[in-house]
Amino acid sequence: MKEDQQSTSGGGDGVSSHEPEGRSLLGRRGLLRLAACVGAAATVHVLTADPADAPVAPSSAGPRPAAGPPQAAAPLKPSAYRLRPMTAYAAPKLRPAQPPVRRRPFLRMDAPGRTMVLTFDDGPDPRYTPDILRTLRRHGARAMFFVCGEMAVDNQDLLREMIDDGHVIGNHSWSHPLMPKLSRSRIRSQMERTSDVVEQAVREAPRWYRAPYGAWNRASFEIGADLGMEPLGWTVDTLDWTEPGSEAIVRRVRAGAGSGVVVLSHDAGGNRSGTVRALRTYLPELLDQGYRITVPQNV
Repeated sequence: MKEDQQSTSGGGDGVSSHEPEGRSLLGRRGLLRLAACVGAAATVHVLTADPADAPVAPSSAGPRPAAGPPQAAAPLKPSAYRLRPMTAYAAPKLRPAQPPVRRRPFLRMDAPGRTMVLTFDDGPDPRYTPDILRTLRRHGARAMFFVCGEMAVDNQDLLREMIDDGHVIGNHSWSHPLMPKLSRSRIRSQMERTSDVVEQAVREAPRWYRAPYGAWNRASFEIGADLGMEPLGWTVDTLDWTEPGSEAIVRRVRAGAGSGVVVLSHDAGGNRSGTVRALRTYLPELLDQGYRITVPQNV
């Protein structure tokens, strides 16, 4: 497979003259699109959306990934990107679309009791994901894993392990690009190829997606809905992508803990040993405080 090339002229909303890539599993896609049309708003009722409407420019605090073209016929390898989640980038206002789509991502849970959701982006990575799965299993907790297709394609055994343990697999694009810089066809390819890999591995396509860097745009909302997925952001950013050490990550989770909170961490994209150690500390603490660590349930 050939890694997608970014387009900086589409802004995420332009229409490419090329047909979308990855048109496999059409029967499955048809069912997902029908479900999105009939009841996307009713698929999951446990989350609430961000009240902000106006778009905010992405953070300029650091470098963004390069948009250079891939090498022709080169074997697919994970991107060496440094993660810089754009937590200030809010969903824009947008016109009604068919099938119905969200105006902004969900950011927190709306469930009774002390409930929290732990999420891990960018994997699966065989160096760190197995340790995270073991810790979650030890404490009987479930989490959400937003996977990148280029990582998932070579680690499908870890996808199956996630499902066997009751975790939820979400779509985090194929190669972690900045979506608003891509044409619609490239956005569709990024999302559809990843969903295809997940479905091939676990016999079910993702029902959730998260935009890389939290950079949402109209096209990604519409295409995600067309593929039968709901958008999920986060409430608490552990900033583990900066590799601050486990103690700093634990402090951020402790400070942000609360009913309905969605925690963002990463199991790939860099040295995630601090994330692994931090989870071993804060997860039992949250459980001792009466929090239920679980995942959204489909209704």
